[in-house]
Amino acid sequence: MLALAGCLRVQAHRAPAPAEPMTARPTTPLRLATYNTSLYDEATGGLIARLERGDADAGRIAAVLQRVRPDIVLLNEFDYDDGHRAAELFQRRYLELAQPGGGEPLRYPYRYLAPVNTGVPSGLDLDGNGEVGGDGRARGNDAWGYGLHPGQYGMLVLSKHPIDADAARTFQALKWSAMPNARQPHDPATGAAHYPPSIWSQLRLSSKSHWDVPVKLPGGTLHVLAAHPTPPVFDGPEDRNGARNADEIRLWREYIDGSDAPWLCDDAGRCGGLGADARFVIVGDLNNDPSDGDGDHGAILELLEHPRVARMPTPRSDGAVAAAARYRSISRHGAPAHATGDYGERVGTLRLDYVLPSTGMAVRDSGVYWPQPDQPGAELVGASDHRLVWVDVEWSSDGASGR
Repeated sequence: MLALAGCLRVQAHRAPAPAEPMTARPTTPLRLATYNTSLYDEATGGLIARLERGDADAGRIAAVLQRVRPDIVLLNEFDYDDGHRAAELFQRRYLELAQPGGGEPLRYPYRYLAPVNTGVPSGLDLDGNGEVGGDGRARGNDAWGYGLHPGQYGMLVLSKHPIDADAARTFQALKWSAMPNARQPHDPATGAAHYPPSIWSQLRLSSKSHWDVPVKLPGGTLHVLAAHPTPPVFDGPEDRNGARNADEIRLWREYIDGSDAPWLCDDAGRCGGLGADARFVIVGDLNNDPSDGDGDHGAILELLEHPRVARMPTPRSDGAVAAAARYRSISRHGAPAHATGDYGERVGTLRLDYVLPSTGMAVRDSGVYWPQPDQPGAELVGASDHRLVWVDVEWSSDGASGR
């Protein structure tokens, strides 16, 4: 060491100046949520009539929202009407009034809603009964998505931050057959396609719709990716609803891959997926549990494990554990605390509802609004068979940009 030091030329220099103190990037806490509200009615305009005369379940749904107070929330199963009357009534007469068991009044200055496929006549014999349309369930079975009237089981996004509705993308009319390697249903006994070519070529993929709703935040845009895939049940050995559920979930995997995807065209004719630098959150009742129940569990697992989806602890609740204990005869592989709904004696509890932020946002907390039966607020959860799921993230106001 001394010999080496003798070979070096000694240089005089000033001591280095103290380093500039690092300034933390400004962040905004953001609570993101999804809630299947079960605010639907079998009659056209039925939800509007219920909300006008006063609806106890709507009051309880509003009370849960007042307790949790998300900044952005997707409501599934909220009937759509062209005049947006139901959404306005729910805001003015329920959210903006303190509800029993709830919290302070809650106002969302911005909302997004659009038509969905449920209850919209297809003009095709989708159920194969030899007739097109009809009454009641027969009519619903021949709609693009099962429903007794257009807009039943619709979707509604509420936000405290501005929504860029002009830039929103909807995929209501995207053909199922347009998806490469789509899971076309087949009769397992004969191998024959369940739908004849004339019908398969026209079928829409989304049972409701898939939306990309851009929300403007300080420093950039958050893309709210909202959907409500069909339950993977109510079908036959061809598993048509199970196949559709898996491909509806796959649509988001394809969308966030960031590729050109020439087949992935929205209702305005714009094709391709989400930009590679965009921040997003996938929200909705996806009707698929990673471990239990019906459906292709691989479909949801591949979404959860997508490299653009943030790794985070699974939202949980004590109420889910208490509910699962009532169904000891139902075998389960997943953690009872992770369930997001109670579906009765035959099905039990399952994890079907998801809030999945993208990478690039720090996840700080999460949960499912499901108090134990003896806790305050437990009386509210019976308004729906699903529970509200929320995730808290930190949004960087100087670096989280999106296209």
